Amino acid sequence: MIYLDNAASTQIHEDVLNSMLPFMREQYGNPSSIHRHGRLARKAIEKARKQVASLINADPKEIFFTSGGTESNNLALNGLAMKYQDGRIITSSIEHDAILQPCKKLSSLGFNVVYVPVNHFGTVDLEELQNCISEDTRLVSIMFGNNEVGTIQPISKIAKICRDNNIPFHTDAVQATGKIAIDVKDLGLDLLSISSHKINGPKGVGALYVKKTLDLDPLILGGGQEHGLRSGTENVANIVGFGKACEIAEKNLLNNVSYLEDLKNSLVENVLKKIPKVTLNGDPIQRLPNNAHFTFLGINGEDLIIKLDEYGIAASTGSACSVNTQKASHVLESMSFSHEQITGSLRLTVGIFNTSEEIIETADILSKVVKELRSVSPYKEKYSFS
Repeated sequence: MIYLDNAASTQIHEDVLNSMLPFMREQYGNPSSIHRHGRLARKAIEKARKQVASLINADPKEIFFTSGGTESNNLALNGLAMKYQDGRIITSSIEHDAILQPCKKLSSLGFNVVYVPVNHFGTVDLEELQNCISEDTRLVSIMFGNNEVGTIQPISKIAKICRDNNIPFHTDAVQATGKIAIDVKDLGLDLLSISSHKINGPKGVGALYVKKTLDLDPLILGGGQEHGLRSGTENVANIVGFGKACEIAEKNLLNNVSYLEDLKNSLVENVLKKIPKVTLNGDPIQRLPNNAHFTFLGINGEDLIIKLDEYGIAASTGSACSVNTQKASHVLESMSFSHEQITGSLRLTVGIFNTSEEIIETADILSKVVKELRSVSPYKEKYSFS
């Protein structure tokens, strides 16, 4: 099996798994209890909080554990919006559904949600963003790196626009954290979402960075865990694993970025060389180091995924969270792609456990599969695939 769907989820690191096991077997106390078992669990959570904070250069008190990126995004948007009865919320047209759906709900409650357009590379129009800002703007939320095409947004420039207008800025950094260097202080960020299973940690846990000067309303009420912002007994084992994953990611960041870039560049080079009528989507330079998103004219991306799976290659067309909706990619639509370009898209995302040999094999198999599918394509007379 060649796994190239690391944007959807990653293989858990062995050291992460080993760090979690004691909290499933021996140290199973409730972290809110004051006896020894509880104190050990609490100590482990606070250690993990420091590990997560260190990865993005935050204060540990600014890290709040959640069930994952989706909850972190919802907490950021709704937690801030609850403080107002109305107002404007600005986001982009290519956000993950974990941003778009909360925005849709807030719109139904009376908030004015504005969607900033992007160019053909998937980059937010900064001038349009500036024009969208009004006196009653409550929040700007723009993702760090796109989960489909991999384009990295000009986050520091967006943060400056928000700072100059005294508006909180949130970024969904689920795809970017652990893959590129992120310093929340240097970038001037107010809120940032992270997910554990995107960086070789366990599923079902994430975090929201909240700048200490910002105050949110909680979404989940109860026993007052996470300093009252997110009640509920903490998932100690997963939090420990998440912390360990962040520690490993920080320690190996420079090497991992270089390694992922090499794998991705090799993949892109070989695919473009061996297959005609194919384009690389997203910004060619400002993109996540592990993302290669292609359009193969004349074929259906889902057919391509099925055929690749028969050869033992795991790939996707876009967000794993949107597969069951059977709708065209709103990201590619926002980038002004045609119907044929959208349906012929394929996302390949490399990870730290992939090898250069797998990349070469993937390009060879992909070339064979694309040729096979194009031979029966209804578009074969429209395009010359040679």
